[in-house]
Amino acid sequence: MKNKDMLVKLYKNYNLTPEDIFKSPLGFTTITRSGIDKIQAVAKIDIAYSLEKVSDDNKYVVIKAIGNINSKIDSDGDILKENKIIETYGESSPQNTRNQYPIAMAEKRAMSRCVLKLTGFYELGVYGEDEVNEIEKK
Repeated sequence: MKNKDMLVKLYKNYNLTPEDIFKSPLGFTTITRSGIDKIQAVAKIDIAYSLEKVSDDNKYVVIKAIGNINSKIDSDGDILKENKIIETYGESSPQNTRNQYPIAMAEKRAMSRCVLKLTGFYELGVYGEDEVNEIEKK
């Protein structure tokens, strides 16, 4: 199955609408914050967060997310029962965000990465909007 076909199946299985997805000017496929929330709810992903690093001035933050999913969509678009756990990180610093709340931004990025990796979007080149906005600024 081609990437495009797999993405269409993932979009349908996770109840995403056109408002949840956009193409960045640089060609990235992006899922909005509300789309990430939909995927997490449909997939029943549990995430535990921990603050791994914060600078003395609170400008540099790293948050670890450990996510667990009990299902997966296979290449035919069928939902399979599977227990999968991943660990990923979200970061925030003055170099990659203008957001005045670096801990919240790092958490959003950790959540997006966790959800997209667990559901197979990340391996197809799909990013969360919190991450892509900063990639585009670079």
